[in-house]
Formats: sequence, C-alpha cells, structure tokens
Amino acid sequence: MDKIIDHDFRDRPDNIDSSGQRKWINAKQPKGKWYRRRNMVGYILLVFLVVAPLLKISGHPFMLLDVLNRKFFLFGQMIFTEDTYILALLMATIVVCIVLFTVVFGRLWCGWACPQTLFLELVYRKIEFLFEGNGRKGNKKLKKSEISQVRMLAKHAVYIVVSIFFTNVFLMWFIGPDQLMKIMGGPISENLAGFLMMIALSAFYYWVYAYFREQICTLFCPYGRMQGVLLDNNSISIIYDYKRGEPRNPKITEGGDCINCRQCIAVCPTGIDIRNGSQLECIHCAACIDECNLVMKKINKPYNLIRYDSFQGIESGKRSFLNARSIAYTGVLVVLVVILGFTVGRRTTIDVTLWRAQGTLYQQLDSETYSNIYQVMFLNKGNEPLELTLRLLDSPAGEITIAGDQVVLPANGKLKEAMIIKLKKSVLTGKETECKIGLFSGDQLKETITTNFLGP
Repeated sequence: MDKIIDHDFRDRPDNIDSSGQRKWINAKQPKGKWYRRRNMVGYILLVFLVVAPLLKISGHPFMLLDVLNRKFFLFGQMIFTEDTYILALLMATIVVCIVLFTVVFGRLWCGWACPQTLFLELVYRKIEFLFEGNGRKGNKKLKKSEISQVRMLAKHAVYIVVSIFFTNVFLMWFIGPDQLMKIMGGPISENLAGFLMMIALSAFYYWVYAYFREQICTLFCPYGRMQGVLLDNNSISIIYDYKRGEPRNPKITEGGDCINCRQCIAVCPTGIDIRNGSQLECIHCAACIDECNLVMKKINKPYNLIRYDSFQGIESGKRSFLNARSIAYTGVLVVLVVILGFTVGRRTTIDVTLWRAQGTLYQQLDSETYSNIYQVMFLNKGNEPLELTLRLLDSPAGEITIAGDQVVLPANGKLKEAMIIKLKKSVLTGKETECKIGLFSGDQLKETITTNFLGP
C-alpha cells in the first residue's frame, strides 16, 4: 500500500472536485460473473417488490402496510396493533442481522439488495446505456457532444414513465392495488390528495435517479459511515491485493500485476479507486472485480487481483470469519431469533381484553346472588369467522350473560360486548374473588382469561 497515486483521495468524495463542484459519474457497464449474479438477485427482488402487493392468500393481501387504517399484512397474515411487540422484535432482529452481516461480509447489502442500488443500477442505468451507449465494444459510450437532444428527451421521458410506474408500485404497498385502481379510475377532483401525492412522489423519485443518483450513497446514507466502526481486518469486503499489484506499471513485464489501466474506476458506480483501500463510497457491488478479471485475462495474469477478501486475508493468505465481535453478534442474533420464534409460536388467534364497566362496583340481585358488569373486546386474528361460548371454569354455580349465547367474531375483526357475571354469595372469598373464564369454540378451549369479581 506504499504507492498510492491519489494521495488526497480521502479529503473529499470522489464525485466532488477540488472546487466543491459535482463530478458526474458516467460508469461503464460491467461484464462478468459477478455482474450476472448481481443482476439475477436484483431482478428477483424487483419482481418481488412489484408482485408482492398484488398477491392474495385466502382473500387477504400477501403484503400490505396500510398505516392510515392500521392494517398490516405480512405474508398473508394480518398483524394487529396488539402485535406491535412482534414487529419490534422483528425489527431488532433485522438490525442485528445487518450489523452482524456487515461485520463479517462488509456492505453486501448496499451492492446487492439496497433499493437505491437496485433501481439505479438495474433500471435507470440500463436506460442510460440504451440511449447513450455503455462503453463496450460495439456500443461506444457517447460523448456529451454526440448525444442529440432527441436522445436526451427520449431518455428522460422513459425515466419519467418508469418513475411513475414505481411510485404506483410503492403506493400499492401502503394502500393496496384495489384502492390504487379506484383512485386512478375515478375523477381527479374526487381523489385530489392522492393524485397530488402520486405526482409529488413521482417527481421526487425522478429527481433522485435522474440527477441526484449516487450522492444518496456517498453523502446522505449513514450506512457507509457505520462501516468504519463495524468493519475490522477480518471483515470480507472488496479489496485490492496490493502485494500482487504493486508497484503499478503499464509494462506487463515490469512491476506488479496492476498495469494502471483504471478500468476498475471506469465501471465503479460511485467513481472510487478501489486500489486506495476501503472507502465509505464503496458499495461492494463487485463491478471492479469483473472488470479487473477481464484485464487479467487479456494480459495472461492470474484472476482476482481485486476480490472479495479481508485485509488479514491479503496479509496472511488466510481468511477467518471468527473473532470476538462476530461471535458476540451471532450470540445476540441467536437469542433474538429464539425469542422471536417463541413469541410468534405463542401468538394466539384470539385476543380478549376485559375491563369493568365504568363507575360500577357490584350489584346485589337477591339475598344470595351478586353481579358485576364488564366490557369485553374480542379480536379474531384468524382468516376464518369464529363462534365462541364463554363459561366460568372455577365457579360451576356462576353464570355469564352476554348478548346471545355465542359470540360470533368476523375474520380478522373485532367485537365489543357488555358482559355480566353472576355469582352466589357462598363462593365469594372476600371483596375480590378471582374468576377464570374459558372461551370455547365447540368443545375446544381456545383461550382462558382471568378477572376479579367484586363483592360485599
């Protein structure tokens, strides 16, 4: 690492010049096995993004995050506000998983699964290659002076259409396809707020991917800055083998394997020189690996001068995934997964909330019988209607009165009822008597709740 061409490369991002002006990154289209693999993974994720809100399971959305109406469907299962602790556990597990993954494998998330990268590299960059060339033989990258106004207008027209399309896909995740079609099919005056929101989001989407582009990663995303804390010498990342490559020399027979062709920079979507070492702008997309391997093939040198490896791996020739931090994070992740699995496994299809009617104590019906009035809220988390019967489990002489002998719960619905419990004076144990109530579907006990019965 002694010979670095750009000694001030850490003074500013690579897409900003010495005067503070932006330098546009016009990356060349990569070619190679890593590029094909990343395309495969990326397009699978994009297809999931588009198709997931359209799918239904048992008549319910496969994925829906209806924040306004507090309806959340994940993989066909409705998540109620009463289940927010499960969502909190899930989010904590995902965060720890990302941190652990970064500690061990670097920023693979950024280069392979981040929506910003997927849209920019697999959608908008491909449109750019179509209209402006991709820098490959037979499809020369056109200079600015060679790009006609018609080409530019056509490119940006396609950008706008694509932006509107993905904005509507984004909205489907939050309002559902049926509501989206209703807004699109109705008069604008009846859905003015939704129409204006769609226009605003489309404009923002277009601006990000047509103009702001990689600056989201280099200037605003905090994840790149986090890697400086999370990565260590054993973390797997995109790394240049300086032992093989240095000293750089354009003459193949002299110096190291690096001939300073700068093709690794030409394909980099953030415009960095990976030979300068680990940088926050690097998203680990592996484009430089493919391009360097193509050059190594042409000059009859071994592949993987740039590769997925660790600093320790370059120094010693051995990779090690095990260190104190990765073991600690793995332990925390295992604990969270176990807790999450246990919590989800114990999630019942029925949730009951019982409270005493406001301003009431107890009522004496006759010399031997007392009653308490309650309010009860039933929640059916299942996808099928449910009929329930309420019975006292520990007071056979008692009686429960509710509107009708049975409670009929709609699928994924709530029901609020008034309930009266009657007990004989002989079973009362004091001012408060514990009562256990069983919720039965037929002869099957579905849930048990406990409350206190007030007496004299």
